[in-house]
Amino acid sequence: MIKEDLLYTETHEWVKVEDGEALIGITDYAQNELGDIVYVELPEIGDDLIKNDALGTIEAVKAVEDIVAPISGEIIDVNEELEDTPELINQSAFEDGWIIRIKISDDSELEALLSAKEYQEIVE
Repeated sequence: MIKEDLLYTETHEWVKVEDGEALIGITDYAQNELGDIVYVELPEIGDDLIKNDALGTIEAVKAVEDIVAPISGEIIDVNEELEDTPELINQSAFEDGWIIRIKISDDSELEALLSAKEYQEIVE
């Protein structure tokens, strides 16, 4: 499933932009490829993210993968529910399985992200 109202990265993160903030998670495709997610390492609220840096890691039965920051900004919220129930990402990658919320520091970085159609072409 790919949601039309989101932006995407080639490394399978999604971004939902709202009022100068961005909610970030991994795509349904990514969680499906990883298999059962057993642990999520989350960053700290107040940390500054730099585009393309690792913001945390996801450990699944099949692999351990970095979560790549799709844009730069200050972390203003993390999904603490993932600490006890990382499988929320498998169950609801776009809703309950969100990972972080940031205050966007450079709107121009959004232009480099993929549309739903462009992301669809990558995962086909």
